[in-house]
Amino acid sequence: MKKIFIVAILAVFLLPAPAEARKFSISTNVLGYLYLGTLNMEASYGLSQHWSLNAGAQFNPFTFKLSDDGRQLQSRQQSYELGVRLWPWHIFSGWWIAGKAKYQEYNRGGLFSRRTEEGDGFGIGLSAGYSYMIHPNLNLEFGIGLWSGIKKYAVYDCPSCGLTTESGTKGFIMPNELLLSLVYVF
Repeated sequence: MKKIFIVAILAVFLLPAPAEARKFSISTNVLGYLYLGTLNMEASYGLSQHWSLNAGAQFNPFTFKLSDDGRQLQSRQQSYELGVRLWPWHIFSGWWIAGKAKYQEYNRGGLFSRRTEEGDGFGIGLSAGYSYMIHPNLNLEFGIGLWSGIKKYAVYDCPSCGLTTESGTKGFIMPNELLLSLVYVF
């Protein structure tokens, strides 16, 4: 009985759904992997013909050593976001605009100097894009976005010495995402 239940659950999620019943999608941003190996995923649920609810996460645990003198490159993070998308034509196809709330814990530095910044950011974001249907179950999505909020941070002179040169809380506005995503719709 237990095996039949597991097979039934897998069948619901893995078999292609009829076109009129497309309510869920999962996606991953290919460009995120190119940004120092940032792992990412987003799930969406269609609330109506024009609205979807989205939840996403990004994770990057990687640090890249550049030399033996302690130079390293990193953009370690974990971030979580929850938002909605407006689809003027139909969910999961065509143009969209989105709003979201986002939290990010980060540690980045080493690209232009040895300075490293770490902290927490809270804010809201706006983005827009286009979802191109490749197949009834596969889309290619393009998009761009900004987010703004407040961050509590500390800046260190180098990644290993721990000498704090600056800390505090301040507002920010910055690019949030550059999307080239593969989306599976079911």
